[in-house]
Amino acid sequence: MAVFPWHSRNRNYKAEFASCRLEAVPLEFGDYHPLKPITVTESKTKKVNRKGSTSSTSSSSSSSVVDPLSSVLDGTDPLSMFAATADPVALAAATDSSRRKRDRDDNSVVGSDFEPWANKRGEILARYTTTEKLSINLFMGSEKGKAGTATLAMSEKVRTRLEELDDFEEGSQKELLNLTQQDYVNRIEELNQSLKDAWASDQKVKALKIVIQCSKLLSDTSVIQFYPSKFVLITDILDTFGKLVYERIFSMCVDNRSVLPDHFSPENANDTAKETCLNWFFKIASIRELIPRFYVEASILKCNKFLSKTGISECLPRLTCMIRGIGDPLVSVYARAYLCRALLTEMMERCKKLGNNALLLNSVMSAFRAEFIATRSMDFIGMIKECDESGFPKHLLFRSLGLNLALADPPESDRLQILNEAWKVITKLKNPQDYINCAEVWVEYTCKHFTKREVNTVLADVIKHMTPDRAFEDSYPQLQLIIKKVIAHFHDFSVLFSVEKFLPFLDMFQKESVRVEVCKCIMDAFIKHQQEPTKDPVILNALLHVCKTMHDSVNALTLEDEKRMLSYLINGFIKMVSFGRDFEQQLSFYVESRSMFCNLEPVLVQLIHSVNRLAMETRKLMKGNHSRKTAAFVRACVAYCFITIPSLAGIFTRLNLYLHSGQVALANQCLSQADAFFKAAISLIPEVPKMINIDGKMRPSESFLLEFLCNFFSTLLIVPDHPEHGVLFLVRELLNVIQDYTWEDNSDEKIRIYTCVLHLLSAMSQETYLYHIDKVDSNDSLYGGDSKFLAENNKLCETVMAQILEHLKTLAKDEVKTLEYIKKQSKQPDMTHLTELALRLPLQTRT
Repeated sequence: MAVFPWHSRNRNYKAEFASCRLEAVPLEFGDYHPLKPITVTESKTKKVNRKGSTSSTSSSSSSSVVDPLSSVLDGTDPLSMFAATADPVALAAATDSSRRKRDRDDNSVVGSDFEPWANKRGEILARYTTTEKLSINLFMGSEKGKAGTATLAMSEKVRTRLEELDDFEEGSQKELLNLTQQDYVNRIEELNQSLKDAWASDQKVKALKIVIQCSKLLSDTSVIQFYPSKFVLITDILDTFGKLVYERIFSMCVDNRSVLPDHFSPENANDTAKETCLNWFFKIASIRELIPRFYVEASILKCNKFLSKTGISECLPRLTCMIRGIGDPLVSVYARAYLCRALLTEMMERCKKLGNNALLLNSVMSAFRAEFIATRSMDFIGMIKECDESGFPKHLLFRSLGLNLALADPPESDRLQILNEAWKVITKLKNPQDYINCAEVWVEYTCKHFTKREVNTVLADVIKHMTPDRAFEDSYPQLQLIIKKVIAHFHDFSVLFSVEKFLPFLDMFQKESVRVEVCKCIMDAFIKHQQEPTKDPVILNALLHVCKTMHDSVNALTLEDEKRMLSYLINGFIKMVSFGRDFEQQLSFYVESRSMFCNLEPVLVQLIHSVNRLAMETRKLMKGNHSRKTAAFVRACVAYCFITIPSLAGIFTRLNLYLHSGQVALANQCLSQADAFFKAAISLIPEVPKMINIDGKMRPSESFLLEFLCNFFSTLLIVPDHPEHGVLFLVRELLNVIQDYTWEDNSDEKIRIYTCVLHLLSAMSQETYLYHIDKVDSNDSLYGGDSKFLAENNKLCETVMAQILEHLKTLAKDEVKTLEYIKKQSKQPDMTHLTELALRLPLQTRT
């Protein structure tokens, strides 16, 4: 093939940029904007068929908003329209009614800090379900004796009502079988509504019958897994009945002249209210069966407030004894639960009066809401002190109390006294396991409410108890929890590491795996909470020790994921270390880090990037005009990178870092050091394997090599030639390496690289290069368009073009290889258009 004298055409980059730039069109205010509503103008033309008349045109404009979310702003969305149609008076009345109901509910419990029953109710109904069939026993009373009762005397009316109750209990029985859970719930809701309707129609006896009927359902435990939900549904009816009775009696005490105060006494109630209240209790006392009599009386027990100040306290022991008569243990337990829910305050007072009540106290602190326990911490501490140690250990009671105080805050005035009282008991424990189980809970309380002095005292006490006989070896989980709680509350690490006993506490973690996990927790907290870079020597020394512990745990059996996690934590620490303008101290830190973390390649890569950034910060500070001192410092940074890169294992990691570090050296006018980086990169290319491991999968390396070389060519444009090595010496060396590299058969990567080389040579032949580095003279300045330089450049162009044409000639000779090549290329994501060509070529060849 004849050799043509190839040469580069001249380029005018400024003109090319101007021709490629988009035309700027001024946009006046009010013109079309994609976010403005679209306005459609409809024109209608009306023609009149009269001689000499002209057509008239009328226009109308309509605006339609395209954005569907903008309708919310003008109130035309469906929810706003629905709210607008609601009756505001009805809404206000409903809101006021709900508020009054909520206030009554809040007053009926021990305080706003106690978890409402409504919250627990939903959880129980959602958790305890069943697919088994359920049944309901309905006791239907007769209708006799209901006529003419209005004319009876009072004594006869009472006797008639009692007979109605007897008739109800002796009436016909109807059993509904094979009900699903939803059917059962619907039936209970119907009974609840029937109760309200009966009460509203002044049928008080019928309402009482419904409550008795529902209470009897609680004696059925045939489907145990559904019993908690059944208990919730039935007690809802009982609560409704109790509120109706209470409000009925309360209304009798209110007239136009007087209103009962919030905390009224029996003296404030009139005789009518007291008589009605007694009448209800007498009716309930006549119920023969135990379970309905207990539940119905417990539901209206609050009405005793109208009769006596101590009425509730007097009834509580009797009701408690009644529960003993219930034979089924499940029914008995839930009966006690209902009594506790109805009379929580009275139960607490009774709990204080009981002797040796440790088990009951522990149950209360475990079951009640944390806010309820926290506000009464001193009361509970007083009760714990009075407990008998033989029945239930006091330290377990203090542990239960500490668990609640970790979730809710006690009164501020009591906090120190609470800690002192609790720690007096904890520190006297002789058994290390008992001690650490209790201390671990109270450490969080101490960290939450006190300073580092108190935390240091607690940590010292833990070390004192756990060091003898190496007791800490059996308590690593608890010790880990203590560390996590401490670092969770101390986000300022200068304060954390100033706690004198913190690092000695870490020394108790002698087992390497546990020690590494603790170090990971500390570093994770540091990365998460440290907002500003630090140079605090206390923090640096402590965290270097922590990171060194993590690094030294790496061995040949360490998983790649573990190495990646450790590298991430250590790199996070390195990024947060800054000595400001003391660049020499910063470089010394990087040198020390390199010696400490040499087994983790991602950390070394981060250190190289950090040193390169340090060199560029120095250049920025000096505005590119280095002094003798800064020039020496920059060369030290470059030397750091040049020494560190060969220790890395990843071939492309080394190649990219050589290129990046060479660019940094070039930007800082370290020309000989830049040449050394580029030569090292060129000498490394022959070592690139055919296949490389990417995320655990073996993939061809040629595409990655092509990407690297394209970046390399872009840098070589501005690299000046060395005066002792001839014209374009780096380009020549690189072309020799590319020529000698063993490429895959039928691969076009080599030709693509040669095409990129042509781009480079073309740019090098221009009078002025496309880009430059400040204060670095490239070849356009050095040679100034010298004819010898251009001749050498054209010779390289001819050599590269010859290689490209030879490859095309080879493809043209071998039709089979050409077809295989096209088929291979058609499988590329961006080459699917070659598929049809690959199908047509065999037919054309035979023709």
